[in-house]
Amino acid sequence: MYRSHVLICGGTGCTSSNSGKILEVMKEEVAKAGLTDEINIVHTGCFGLCALGPIMVVYPEGAFYSMVRPEDVPEIVEEHLLKGRIVKRLLYQETVQEDTIKSLNETDFYKKQMRLALRNCGVINPEVIDEYIAYDGYQALAKCVTEMTPEEVIQTVLDSGLRGRGGAGFPTGRKWSLAAANHADQKYVCCNADEGDPGAFMDRSVLEGDPHSVIEAMAIAGYAIGATQGYVYVRAEYPIAVQRLRIAIDQAREYGLLGKNIFGTDFCFDLDIRLGAGAFVCGEETALMTSIEGKRGEPHPRPPFPAVKGLFGKPTILNNVETYANIPQIILKGAEWFSSIGTEKSKGTKVFAVGGKIHNTGLVEVPMGTTLREIVEEIGGGIPNGKKFKAAQTGGPSGGCIPAEHMDVPIDYDNLIAIGSMMGSGGLIVMDEDTCMVDIAKFFLEFTVDESCGKCTPCRVGTKRLYEMLDKITKGEGTLEDIDKMEELCYHIKSNSLCGLGQTAPNPVLSTLQYFRDEYIAHVKDKTCPAGVCKSLLKYYIEPDKCRGCTLCARQCPVGAIDGKVKEVHKINTDRCVKCGACIEKCRFGAIIKK
Repeated sequence: MYRSHVLICGGTGCTSSNSGKILEVMKEEVAKAGLTDEINIVHTGCFGLCALGPIMVVYPEGAFYSMVRPEDVPEIVEEHLLKGRIVKRLLYQETVQEDTIKSLNETDFYKKQMRLALRNCGVINPEVIDEYIAYDGYQALAKCVTEMTPEEVIQTVLDSGLRGRGGAGFPTGRKWSLAAANHADQKYVCCNADEGDPGAFMDRSVLEGDPHSVIEAMAIAGYAIGATQGYVYVRAEYPIAVQRLRIAIDQAREYGLLGKNIFGTDFCFDLDIRLGAGAFVCGEETALMTSIEGKRGEPHPRPPFPAVKGLFGKPTILNNVETYANIPQIILKGAEWFSSIGTEKSKGTKVFAVGGKIHNTGLVEVPMGTTLREIVEEIGGGIPNGKKFKAAQTGGPSGGCIPAEHMDVPIDYDNLIAIGSMMGSGGLIVMDEDTCMVDIAKFFLEFTVDESCGKCTPCRVGTKRLYEMLDKITKGEGTLEDIDKMEELCYHIKSNSLCGLGQTAPNPVLSTLQYFRDEYIAHVKDKTCPAGVCKSLLKYYIEPDKCRGCTLCARQCPVGAIDGKVKEVHKINTDRCVKCGACIEKCRFGAIIKK
């Protein structure tokens, strides 16, 4: 028995901040102190509070050490693990109290969360199957194949109300029942772990922190529809997730949980991994399956739907990582338990990757129906530097912007669509008053233009024309007629594109036009960018009464656009100025402004 457990985050975020070195030093220091038999060191998954990485949690005290550096480790071992004195200066400050430390679950970031899909992330070692089994792992699969019929499994998923977490929100049980009803000599179960949305990292974190939950769920899906083979389609840019998934699949095979005669029954199911090359369009189900087949990842018209004719022309179901992560718990705890969480039409929880202009960047899992205000102001810690909230983009390039006036709308599939956005896979980018909404629309559209497969004209040509119009407006060259033409083109692209990429590409433009049309008009009529972002519409000035003639700005300017002698008021040559902002950053007197 170990007297202490040291959990060190091994997710991508903390790994990029050198948590691997912290793990290495911790092992060395624990061995040096002669505590190897007393201290269990666990390399675990993401804790969610990515802004404070690298993270280390020590139990049983629950001490949450944040922004740990390798040089801090000897002190933690000496003071905490040897002498029992928690190193308070390294703790997440909100947990520090006079005579004790606050539980993580009591902090603002965690207390409103309900971690279902992320339940094991930051709790177990994802590379040790026994730890997953200790947390009821593979019990759901055992229950399905030994106690339930495939029809009962599908009915349980149907009754739970689980909807696909990949974006469209299609009822998971209905998708499974459609595939089960189609008889074929071979069926397939696929997992979409492509996750191409900018700012989204939910699926990656589940695979890094709890890969067995996805493996177990896919085996359950295979049993339910009569499939014997599964494929996880994962981005090659996720090396840690791929490595841990491979380890988990090998361990499951070794334990007889994948392969032939699982749990001594006639059920046989195996899994393989296919790596994606980073094409956003391969997040669309038919394009993903085409890519698994070794062909160019392009979508196909539907019908026939994959449940009838999918991978290799056989009945196939495709769900994303987060959807699968909920399945084992639904089987073990029951459909009624899951359906009691969330809203009437959106059951369970949703994981969001929260980023942008917000204090607590990271992963958040909340019950459906939680408001945007709760996520941004309470869980996320609000907007930095006293700035005001302006909007939040949900659903990535496929979604739309939610303005401040809708911060109290409960977040679920139907409510988001009603206000011009969508759930998407769960990326949530927060924007403050310094964000230009025209520029944001242009940013997301540029992404979809680059990622269009080019198969259909409305998407290939339409998004390009739409981008060109936005570019004109941000340069102050647009007209009011351009705004009207742009809006008309958006609806044409939506109604005529072949797949979801093109059909949703105009959403950022339409939602910003709906809620921030005044910014478009300011760019066109007044030739100004209200947020001071669009460079073509900006001019930099030096206020004479504030300039001290220190020459720091002139020395910093990369193009020599600032003239003036020492202790004399400087001037900016607007013809030469490239508007890089270097002078503003360096000015100590606030003398340089942009208009």
